[in-house]
Amino acid sequence: MEALQRPAVLILGAGAVGLSLAGRLRGAATVYAACRPAHADAMLERGLIMEGIWGTGTVDGITPVTGPKEVPPGVDFVIITAKGTDSRAICEEYAGLLRDRPVASLQNGIGNEDIIARYTDTVIGGTVTTNFSVMGPGHVRVSSESAPMRFGVWSGDGGAAAALDGLIGVIRSAGIPVEADDDIRSGKWTKALLNIAVNPICALLAAPVGAAADENVRETVSGLIRETFAVAGAEGVRLPWATADDYLAHLFGVQVPDFAAVYPSMYYDLRRGRRTEIDLLNGYVARLGERHGIETPHNRCIAGLVRYAEAHPQTL
Repeated sequence: MEALQRPAVLILGAGAVGLSLAGRLRGAATVYAACRPAHADAMLERGLIMEGIWGTGTVDGITPVTGPKEVPPGVDFVIITAKGTDSRAICEEYAGLLRDRPVASLQNGIGNEDIIARYTDTVIGGTVTTNFSVMGPGHVRVSSESAPMRFGVWSGDGGAAAALDGLIGVIRSAGIPVEADDDIRSGKWTKALLNIAVNPICALLAAPVGAAADENVRETVSGLIRETFAVAGAEGVRLPWATADDYLAHLFGVQVPDFAAVYPSMYYDLRRGRRTEIDLLNGYVARLGERHGIETPHNRCIAGLVRYAEAHPQTL
């Protein structure tokens, strides 16, 4: 009876972000979470443990799933929170459920929505700047929240706007700060700029973000950003900074100092032998540059070095 009265949300690739979102949405929706068996077993045994600014306690009633056959019909919204390297595989696995449904991406990098659009007509892009972490099986923490979630129509027909309104309504009713974004492409590129600038180079150097400001590294970082701005302009993406120099001033004056002691997630991916999201960051910029006839030697070089490091973890 509950599924008829409440919207049903399927979260695919539920790790730190997806499980936290599932726990919060449970108060406003019927929630299915496709997650790893360890999380599924823990939630079935004693519920999802949450702590932090989204509430502390145990959330019951989330239905963990490990495959599409476990999801009943009638899902209203699908939210993908998987790592970008898994986007294609998870879309293939759940292709039958994605078709003709609104699907939102709440993932890092740029290009995930292009992949999702091959499986459904209505794609919603999203960004989130909240700090999520997994503390153990079926146990998450939400540490900080610097801005509301933002969602906007990426692609779709006239019904996409209604789908966006419906999704935002569900998220807002669960008490999560959220806003509509009429230019979500800009939002995705804006969020990706810092990652493009510092993640791969600091991962390769095994250094924290502060290394990006070193005089021996700064020129390469600047080259990455100048190329990215050129490609974004060719794509018709409007960024908050008028020029690459304006953003570089913000990067070196605000962002790098703020995160100076932090090691980027790509550093940990390489050290643990995991695939990185390089092809949704610098590799994506290089591919688009080629399409537009724009030279991107810095992004192409960095992407190639990261791919080599992925393939040869013993050299790190």
